[in-house]
Order: sequence, then C-alpha cells, then structure tokens
Amino acid sequence: MNVKKSSSNMNKIKYTTVILLSCLILGIQSCKKTAGEGGTSSIKGSIIVEDWNKSFTIKNGEYPGMDEDVYIIYGDDVNYGDRTRANNNGEFEFKYLRKGKYKIYVYSEDNKLQAVSGTISVEKEIEITNNKTQYNIEQFRIYK
Repeated sequence: MNVKKSSSNMNKIKYTTVILLSCLILGIQSCKKTAGEGGTSSIKGSIIVEDWNKSFTIKNGEYPGMDEDVYIIYGDDVNYGDRTRANNNGEFEFKYLRKGKYKIYVYSEDNKLQAVSGTISVEKEIEITNNKTQYNIEQFRIYK
C-alpha cells in the first residue's frame, strides 16, 4: 500500500511540475514586448502644407500643417494605434515607444488627381532600435 501512495504522489508531482513549467514558458513569452506604447523612445516630425487651386495648376503658397491629424501604426497592426495633432508650427511627436517598427501617416489631397476620393495617405516607416532615443522622420509634404 505504501508503494501505491508513493506512485500516486509522484504522478501528482509530475503533473504539477508540467503545469508550472507550462505557465512559466507562457509567462516568459508574454513578456516579450513588441512595437507600441510603454517604452522610452519617441518619434518626432513636421508637416508642410502646399496650398493649390482645385486643378493643381497654381500654387497659392505653403505653410506649417497646424492641427493636421497624424496617425501611428504599431508593428504589423492593421489599424492605427494612436493619433495626435500637429501643433501651430506643424510639429508632432509620439512619445513612450518601445523598440519595433512603426508607420506614421497623414492625409493629403491627391495632387495627381488619380484617387477617386481625392484623398491619399502619405506614409513614412521607421524602426526604433534603441531605448531612450528621439527619432526624427523626414518632413511630410501634403497638398490642400
């Protein structure tokens, strides 16, 4: 009878060990941080607006893209993860980002007059490779 109790206890210990190891492995994998908020880096940029007539034949001027919406996509996500507005100088910043790939985009009128909607997205991709770093992206040029 002592043999059966020992065997039963050993099975319980093995079963418990397997469960604990499984939980540990899942816990470690879930700690892997991907692109998104929660980091120490940032992405900064700016927007210039070119003001044209309706047929894009006469340029009326250009100015900072104040209050323009700017979107960020984290990694391979389909939808944007956050949105901000450019300040009065056309500048924007996304803060507290982790290492990873990001896509920043703004909307512009289609200066080639090919989009049925009349609007296109202007995109820039960037990869954050270091913590505590400010990344500057090339200026967006959009049309109105």
